[in-house]
Amino acid sequence: MNDVHETLGREGLIRPAYGRVLGGVCAGLGRRFGLDPWPARFLFVLILMVLPGSQLLIYPILWVLMPAESTTWRPAPTAGPRP
Repeated sequence: MNDVHETLGREGLIRPAYGRVLGGVCAGLGRRFGLDPWPARFLFVLILMVLPGSQLLIYPILWVLMPAESTTWRPAPTAGPRP
């Protein structure tokens, strides 16, 4: 599970500490794709309406997989030469 959290954290998919409504999934997706939280929530709902009931599966899965933002979380260092 830590590998998934590190990978999503490196990709910028992090649930923010502030601005959450429920779990912070839509706010995190909006931050990753450069959207404000409310338009991101609206788009999330519109996209999930294509497959009715998918909200009950996708949101909780993303809630578990996306790491929460904290003051102590740091992405794993990448290998490479140091200056």
